[in-house]
Amino acid sequence: MTRKQIVFYTAFLAVLGAGWGFTQPMAKIAVSTGYQHFGLVFWQMVIGAVFTIVINAARGKRLPLGPRYLRLYLVIAMIGTVLPNSASYQAAIWLPSGVLSLLLSIVPMFAFPIALVMGLDRFSFRRLGGLAFGLAGVVLLVAPGPNVSMNLPILWIFVALFGGLCYAFEGNIVAKWGTLDLDAFQVLQGASIIGALLILPVVLMTGQFIDPTPPWDAPQLALLASSVVHVLVYSGYIWLVGRAGAVFAVQVSYLVTGFGLIWAKLILSEAYAPTLWIALGMMFAGLYLVQPRPKAALAEAAAMGDTTI
Repeated sequence: MTRKQIVFYTAFLAVLGAGWGFTQPMAKIAVSTGYQHFGLVFWQMVIGAVFTIVINAARGKRLPLGPRYLRLYLVIAMIGTVLPNSASYQAAIWLPSGVLSLLLSIVPMFAFPIALVMGLDRFSFRRLGGLAFGLAGVVLLVAPGPNVSMNLPILWIFVALFGGLCYAFEGNIVAKWGTLDLDAFQVLQGASIIGALLILPVVLMTGQFIDPTPPWDAPQLALLASSVVHVLVYSGYIWLVGRAGAVFAVQVSYLVTGFGLIWAKLILSEAYAPTLWIALGMMFAGLYLVQPRPKAALAEAAAMGDTTI
């Protein structure tokens, strides 16, 4: 890459990190007046479906609906949105937004042992050390201490971590079995539609349906903003991987966590105990150690570079 390209891609990476980090305080606002997780996830998937339909129509991409494709959409919908986002919205009721952002950085660390079990990676003491740093950071968040502890509820820490575990499984499943002949936006469209159809009966049975008619309150606007930003940054991330490579793009993990803490401070006026900043340093150390090997990541980037966006 030229110096000009490096500067542009770095600035673009910062925008992506800021966007993803912004979705965390939006989730906190979305649950602030009693909206429940199934209702929030349903509308998130509906909004995602609308945006990806528009994007794919503009690209001239159709959505296949054969049995193989429907199975793929179902798997991605469940482990990529329905389960992790339901967990995240529930955890957002009890945990600070900044803590949710911090816990997202555990995803690459969870992905490593899953990749080992699935035969996608080789054992490495370096990456095992990264996993240890990440888990130690989580333990530090919930460790009791009258002067530095944040007194976070352990149960909801594990609920939030379950969301990260789902994302880690999603990445490894896609890495092992692929997405057939579809690109990321086609998969996202199919998963959003299937997920919305599946969760709608649950929303109605549990009484969690959210009325979308105006006037919209702050939680509804926060859900809309979060859903739109997610589609935009997701598409931007795929574009960046294809142009700058996965090794470069994976650095967004640091920025998502960092910007998530900044947005939580600016929007929600959150304050944190010293424990969180120590845990943040441990998480960043873990992220650095578990980063994918350059050769593997660059090979992945070459494949994704064929995607037309």
